[in-house]
Amino acid sequence: MRKRKKFIKIAIDSPAAAGAGTLAKSLSKHYNLLYLDTGKIYRMLALLKINRKNKFSKSFLKKKIKNLNLKSLQNVNLLSDEVGIEASLIAKDKDIRKLVHSFQINCAYKPPKKFNGSCLDGRDITYKIIPDADLKFFITANLKIRAKRRFMELKKLKKKVSYLDVLKSIKKRDKNDYNRRISPLKRTKDSILINTSNLSKRACFLKIKKIIDRKIIN
Repeated sequence: MRKRKKFIKIAIDSPAAAGAGTLAKSLSKHYNLLYLDTGKIYRMLALLKINRKNKFSKSFLKKKIKNLNLKSLQNVNLLSDEVGIEASLIAKDKDIRKLVHSFQINCAYKPPKKFNGSCLDGRDITYKIIPDADLKFFITANLKIRAKRRFMELKKLKKKVSYLDVLKSIKKRDKNDYNRRISPLKRTKDSILINTSNLSKRACFLKIKKIIDRKIIN
């Protein structure tokens, strides 16, 4: 029987559009880790609230989260600003966060055996979901650069949106994420700060890969 490689858990926190999702996907693929974009879960719930307001209840959400298929989080409709703003409001709900946290923790600590570990990115991963992560990163970037990245991403998806609207949306999301009472976005003392403002996707990946490889070897 093939021996499983060293099990590693990577926790990444970041504000919106800092590049954490792209980075986490690349790292997960390279190290064969289960990847979970935790923010997409709240976006999925936000989309359900927008489209199925009459059915939106705690029991309905509990069933949806229990039967959640990770592939459903790839829905491009989850990327809209309307969904993002609604998601940041839903994330303030203590009961909803409890349901989502249970799912996230299970993914982090009990991924399928084919994986060598897990890599989760979100807003409270480093201190709430995987406090004992082998590696913790806080990914950030200049506000205007983040807005431009999100704007370009939405344009590629043929979404009709202006740069200023995206900038306002991200400012609002930052305010909600950093200031909410429950699980706010914050950098922990043991999180490695990575500013992606002037880094290409490849350069950012290689920088973090070097840090991870050093940790794995040791």
